[in-house]
Amino acid sequence: MKAQPLVSLKKSLAHPARTTIAAVLALLAARALGLPEVCWAPISAMVVMQSTLGATLTVSWQRLAGTALGSAAGALLAVCFGPSLIAFAAGVFGLGLLCAALRLDKPAYRFAGITLSIIMLVVRAAPAWVVGIHRFVEISVGIVAGLLLSALWPEQETKRVEITHQEHSTNKQ
Repeated sequence: MKAQPLVSLKKSLAHPARTTIAAVLALLAARALGLPEVCWAPISAMVVMQSTLGATLTVSWQRLAGTALGSAAGALLAVCFGPSLIAFAAGVFGLGLLCAALRLDKPAYRFAGITLSIIMLVVRAAPAWVVGIHRFVEISVGIVAGLLLSALWPEQETKRVEITHQEHSTNKQ
């Protein structure tokens, strides 16, 4: 009976280990690229690691597309209008319409809106277009690190054990 707690402990430790490794790889890659706000890479990696590989592949494409749209829209709106509330609201709404027109799902819109917010609402010394490029690269590095680790060390899905009526009857005897 001691094997059961060890198996449970191993399963409990695997996800935090995978997530930590992905976050550290993303952080190291962002630092190696000399990105100014490396924190976005491990954050993105941790978001990716919350899904299974199959779900991660599907959703990560959406996240990358949303990040690209949010970076471009945020930089454009920040350059043209500065930190305007009306421009921000129009940007968030416009991204929703654009994602719908491109048939992108909610993860794309979510990342687009978050990226737009980061670019438009946090005042920085660098030009908005530079901030937009940096955000896209930082978040993309995290997504790629999470995808890579998910592919190299896939999460073990729990298998549901079904006991057939016959097995159940045999066990009672």
